[in-house]
Amino acid sequence: MVEGRILVVEDDHIVAMGIRIMLKNLGHIVTGVVSSGEEAISKAESTRPDLVLMDIMLKGNLNGIEASKEIITRFGIPVVYLTACSDRQLLEQIWNVGSGCIVKPFDEKDLEKSIDIVLSRCRLEEKDVKENSQKPQNDSEKFRNASGYLPVLKCLK
Repeated sequence: MVEGRILVVEDDHIVAMGIRIMLKNLGHIVTGVVSSGEEAISKAESTRPDLVLMDIMLKGNLNGIEASKEIITRFGIPVVYLTACSDRQLLEQIWNVGSGCIVKPFDEKDLEKSIDIVLSRCRLEEKDVKENSQKPQNDSEKFRNASGYLPVLKCLK
């Protein structure tokens, strides 16, 4: 299991507390629990978690997809969506923005698998970028290698 610092964005208080308990049982640190997109952006900026678990339907003016775009763009923090909706069009939209999706209802094992995959992938990508950045390169190699890592940068902090 990969341990991480996780921000929970969920507007249903009971569901949010259940997720918090599951995360603690799995050995993760919960950096906060918020219920709106605006709060999610603010909390992500102040706590810099390793991962955000984001409900799609939230209180406030920003839904989870809009808030996650801001979090990914500004802070490079990966987002895994939590949704009760299984609409194909919505699922395609969120797969294009986030790092994954967990369909409600879910259990601790589902949560653990999804988090482990995303955190492991991001840490491997960070390690790969770090190792490649330490090798001496000529200018054309630097450009070629940097352009190959552009999608990876969303996982870097």
